[in-house]
Amino acid sequence: MATPTAKRPAAKAKSPKSVDDYLAGAPADQRAALQRLRRTIKAAAPKATDGLSYEIVGFKLAGKPLAYYGYAKAHCGLYGIDGSTYAKELRAYEVSKGTIRFHPGQTAS
Repeated sequence: MATPTAKRPAAKAKSPKSVDDYLAGAPADQRAALQRLRRTIKAAAPKATDGLSYEIVGFKLAGKPLAYYGYAKAHCGLYGIDGSTYAKELRAYEVSKGTIRFHPGQTAS
């Protein structure tokens, strides 16, 4: 009679300690897209500071949240932005309340 095998809990991924650590954990194509997004946000809001919050990367301006971005298995996302306000401009992207999802290399058409 076989004894039941005890299941081990899945190993928890190590939490990133910095923005660079977070981006280093992304697949290469997503990392490149997120680095471009990071530069774009920083250029548009040079006084904004970036850091980690809610296990994704975010920018704050004058201590208040400006925008967050991150990656998932099948897409990247920009969070905290109401994409419905810019529905026409963002029609090439998947938009929901507070989220704009995109695929690495995707450009607006």
